[in-house]
Amino acid sequence: MTTPTGPIYDKLKNLGITLPPVSTPAAAYVPFVRTGSLVFLSGHIAKKDGKPWVGQLGKNMGTDEGKLAARAIAIDLMGTLHAAVGDLGKVKRIVKLMSLVNSTGDFTEQHLVTNGASELFGEVFGTAGAHARSAFGVAQIPMGACVEIELIAELE
Repeated sequence: MTTPTGPIYDKLKNLGITLPPVSTPAAAYVPFVRTGSLVFLSGHIAKKDGKPWVGQLGKNMGTDEGKLAARAIAIDLMGTLHAAVGDLGKVKRIVKLMSLVNSTGDFTEQHLVTNGASELFGEVFGTAGAHARSAFGVAQIPMGACVEIELIAELE
């Protein structure tokens, strides 16, 4: 297998990021679906040391740690996106992120947590990484994970 090349992969290398393989789905779904020029990535939960990154924002996690978890998810999402399209250089635009933040009822910084992913997409994809997005606080996420993010991308 050849190592991917191009500006996106150069940026990843400069950031010290190695793309992970696609995770096996934990239930009855597929990791991604392509239709037309769009690719939809299923929700990815935050992982730390290969295990669910468990926690609840506002209870036992702060915004900065949540932001790191969202950044980790962005890396996993890029690994899945690479698997879906074969070359991240084919990504015309990161269209939309939807972020679910496991948080207490009084935690209101879901948007700042989600910036961990949004900022990394901007850093890696430049203007093509600017996207629409939603960030929700939820009472729980599968396996107790602190953050889950799904993505829609447009391809060349």
